[in-house]
Amino acid sequence: MTDQYTFTDPVTQYRQDGYPEQHQDPPGLAAELEPKADHGEGSYRGTGRLTGRKALVTGADSGIGRAVAIALAREGADVVLNYLPSEEKDAQEVADLVRTAGRTAVLAPADLTDESAARGIVRTTVEKFGGIDLLVNVAGKQQYVEKLEDLSPEQFDATFKTNVYALFWIIQEAVPHMPAGSTIVNTSSIQAYTPSPGLVDYATTKMAINTMSKALAQQLAPRGIRVNVVAPGPFWTPLQASGGQPTSALPEFGQETPLGRAGQPAELAGAYVYLSSAESGYVTGDTLNVNGGMPTP
Repeated sequence: MTDQYTFTDPVTQYRQDGYPEQHQDPPGLAAELEPKADHGEGSYRGTGRLTGRKALVTGADSGIGRAVAIALAREGADVVLNYLPSEEKDAQEVADLVRTAGRTAVLAPADLTDESAARGIVRTTVEKFGGIDLLVNVAGKQQYVEKLEDLSPEQFDATFKTNVYALFWIIQEAVPHMPAGSTIVNTSSIQAYTPSPGLVDYATTKMAINTMSKALAQQLAPRGIRVNVVAPGPFWTPLQASGGQPTSALPEFGQETPLGRAGQPAELAGAYVYLSSAESGYVTGDTLNVNGGMPTP
């Protein structure tokens, strides 16, 4: 694909034959994923829709967050990149891509299950950029557990802290600094609507994100702050190869969609850009599903 505007058959645009069995220790690295995911490094073309924006992206080292960070930078935004310290290698690559686009990249490693650390990345954004007007929450924890008896309280707690508590802490810290016209884009999942039996904790958090976002959208609308959600379907990211799916399921990963394949992170970037830009100025409290055609409510 030359860029995201190239006329392309979506069925054959990316590989259709699944992915080889593989395993990484969580959280996983883009550098070790085989085959590599497409984050838009060679294809995303910006058109200045976010010129001058001050953005914070969580989970920005790999997968969906990496694709979003690249797209925001190429649309003209400066970006604070949040990630776990163990993902430094991937994050440095993203920072280089942001800077190559002519924008400022600030590295902000933090474990978002810690409230102080989660709030701290917002303070870093405000300190480095003089404010924040674009917040994209992508970071998430997903670990497949086949039997409920094997789902530990520790994992359940960590999933909720990563996916829901951190969302609350970060947004609460950011809102006082966000002027009218600012945008918040959160990340849900097809799992919020059609949960897999082995993703009880993860699926529950994703529906919570939808609900929280709709409530916040109503509360913040009079202040000129819009809140929306992107709900991806099956996308090829390190999350899938580091426990998000059973290893044996990877060869058929994504083939249940009407398009017959998993998505690539680059295919999500445009959804986040749209919800971040003034193009979607009358859209708030909405969930934009990007899932290869899987029906949702």
